[in-house]
Amino acid sequence: MDTQQITAPSRATAGDRRPATPSGVIHVNTRHTSRYTVIGNHLAQHREMSLAAIGLAVHIQSLPAGAKIGIKFLADRFPESETRIAAALRELESHGYLSRSRERTSGGRVVTRTVSYNQPGAGAAARTGPARSAPKPEPRAGRQQQREPVVPAPTASTPAPVVVPEQRAASPGAAPPSPLPEQQTHDLAHHRAAIDLLAGLRRHDPRLLLSEDDIRRLAPALAAWLERDAHPDAVRRTLVADLPEPLRHPAGLLARRLAVRLPPPLPAAPAREALRRPDPLQNCDGCDRAFRAPEPGECCDCRETSESGLHDHLERCA
Repeated sequence: MDTQQITAPSRATAGDRRPATPSGVIHVNTRHTSRYTVIGNHLAQHREMSLAAIGLAVHIQSLPAGAKIGIKFLADRFPESETRIAAALRELESHGYLSRSRERTSGGRVVTRTVSYNQPGAGAAARTGPARSAPKPEPRAGRQQQREPVVPAPTASTPAPVVVPEQRAASPGAAPPSPLPEQQTHDLAHHRAAIDLLAGLRRHDPRLLLSEDDIRRLAPALAAWLERDAHPDAVRRTLVADLPEPLRHPAGLLARRLAVRLPPPLPAAPAREALRRPDPLQNCDGCDRAFRAPEPGECCDCRETSESGLHDHLERCA
């Protein structure tokens, strides 16, 4: 009992002192001076979101503006699957930490626009708050303030002035838009072919992405082209050739080209003369050779021989 334990420290050192807590985490905090992100406890201690959603929100808030946060990109970056990441993104979106919307760019592509909120509700209140009007500048001293002319109130003898809205004069060089051509025969096959051709233009150029309303409006005009025996490939090349850059209104450009570049109807094809069929083959009654003639008989050689013999016979008889 009186043996001294040489391995035990004689007393606790000052550096090993910890707060007297029965259990739980003990924080060792160091002040950050660079490369840090401020995260609110409303996110870090959220009681309804999963731990994966909270961690994903912290990661997104630490990224710079313009960074990629697509599902496939995050699945390549982290060990979680695409399904788990998609579920976490939906959690953040439902609790207001994330908003995703699909927008169309000037080139016709559809992209997903993602906005991250480090404090849900604060950004919306700032956007929807009342706009403050700029204070009107006070008139300078010594300068006479301009006053608006006072219009006298109309009386029984003086009629009220009639305000005529100002109309803009049309520029002399601007031509009125050409009307779209109309189909004459209302052929259903041409109309369906026109719809398919307009809907497929985006395969040749993504900027020619048309809405259903635009296709219904332009289909009769394109059917008029097909009605005039214009080949669909030739019509497609005419519509997609030499597109301007940038292309802001694809439906308006196509309507302009369908109206201005309408080909004329094809002239009537000349009537073809009936081909004369050759005479059938016949066997000569004299020499049994084959020759062509409308009826059976002798060939030319046998006929000449017979005629010359008959002529000699008549001369002898005379």
